Parts: sequence; structure tokens; C-alpha cells
Amino acid sequence: MGEQGKFMEAGGIMTHFHEEGRGEPILLIHGSGPGVSAWANWRLVFPLLSKHYLLYAPDVVGFGYTERPKEIQYSVDLWVNHMISFIEANDLPQLSIIGNSMGGALAIHLAHRRPDLVKKLVLMGSVGISFPITKELDDVWGYTPSFENMKRLVRTFSSDPSMADNDDLVELRYQASMQEGFQESFSAMFLAPRQRHVDALALSEEALKGITSPVLLIHGREDHIIPIEQTSWKLAQLLPNAQLHVFSQCGHWTQIEKTKPFCEQVIQFFQQ
Repeated sequence: MGEQGKFMEAGGIMTHFHEEGRGEPILLIHGSGPGVSAWANWRLVFPLLSKHYLLYAPDVVGFGYTERPKEIQYSVDLWVNHMISFIEANDLPQLSIIGNSMGGALAIHLAHRRPDLVKKLVLMGSVGISFPITKELDDVWGYTPSFENMKRLVRTFSSDPSMADNDDLVELRYQASMQEGFQESFSAMFLAPRQRHVDALALSEEALKGITSPVLLIHGREDHIIPIEQTSWKLAQLLPNAQLHVFSQCGHWTQIEKTKPFCEQVIQFFQQ
């Protein structure tokens, strides 16, 4: 399995996605970092989780290799409706969802709007509740392409600063951010002032209390982009059926820094 996946139409948008494994279906929704795609976000967990589940990992509209229709207005509504259309286009009556960062917020919105589609949720370093934007998140959304800027971001994403010395990883993400159309759509999504984008991704406390699906929240203790105290800790208190797992020595890239234990947590939660 490689970076090139399949294409299908979802909600009138030609959507690029990866499908692997067998068994119960799981939807994986990536985050919103520069150069991100389903492959960049989930490539390390595919081999482990696909032994147990049928994985669907789409590039959300505006990211990766999914079509970018001209004049499109990026918004939470657009992204959530795109994911609902993708689920329905694959004829998946009910499935569990793993959402990373912005993808976690999209998963919560999806569960709020269409509880009939959602079995369980895993929310990893997730937004979805309002908090004062961090300088680190402002830097991520305000990225302009250069190798040095990407190196700085990799240092921010990880709890281990030496990850930024991995030039292959930095180059992979930098080259991804440089592909045709990627930066143009990315820069159009998160215009300053950027607090409004955090707020747009947030649900009200009342809406969060109404989501009855079982939820596993996973967060890196050293996540400076999305601080645990202001997000997952509060979500754990508002979502009626939530549990929270915190990884020490882990930043915002749980699936990269803690690939194996992350997958073990997910499998255990889905099997409960």
C-alpha cells in the first residue's frame, strides 16, 4: 500500500481515499497540518489496524489528492457533509471513527448531526471545544512553504526535538505542502485572525452532552499545539460516555510517536 489510493465520487467531489483490511469498517479522518493527507497522517497505523478492521481513510476536501472545486468555500459544514457523503457512497450504515486533531472535531460534529451513522469515536489530540488559540496552532495554520518552516513545525508537533533532525520526514512533509494546489487551498482555509477557526470547529457544551456514542479520547501530555487541559480534559467531562488516555513523552503526533500503543488502545476500545 502506498501514497496513491483510489478515487470515488462523494457529494459531487472526486474523493481520493485508501481502503485496506477486512471486518468491521472504521473511518479515519486526518488533521489540518500543512501538506497533510490521509496517507501522511495514517500510514504507520494502516498495517497494524488493517489486521483487525476494514479501514477507510479519505483525503478531506481541500487536502491531499481529493478534487478541489473552483470557488469552493472551506468550512466545517463543507467538511462534515463531505464525510457524510463519503460514508453513504460506500454504503456504510454504521461505523466507528478515528479523528485526529481537526479530524476529531469533524467526527464529533458528524456524531452530533448523524448519530445513526456512528458507533464509537476515537478522538486524538482533538479540537471541538472552544479554547484560546495557541501560538503553536497559529504557526501551523499560518505556515508558508519552506524546508526551514517545516522543520520548525515538526519540532512543534513532536515531544522529541530530534524528530526535526530527520530530514527525510521533514522533506516528505515539505514536498507534500509544495504540491500543486495544496498550499493555495491550505492558505485559503485558515486566514488570520485564526481564533475564529478554533471557534468554528467547536460544539456547544449542550451539543457535546447530547452525544451518547462511546468515546475514547487520546492525548499527548506534551502537546503544545492543542493543550490537553483546554480540550480533551474538558471533552472528557462533557461527553457522557467518554474515557481519556494520556501518553507521556508525546506531543501532537500520537499516531507517529506512539504508533503501537496507540493502536493497542484503539483495538481494545473497539473490542469492548
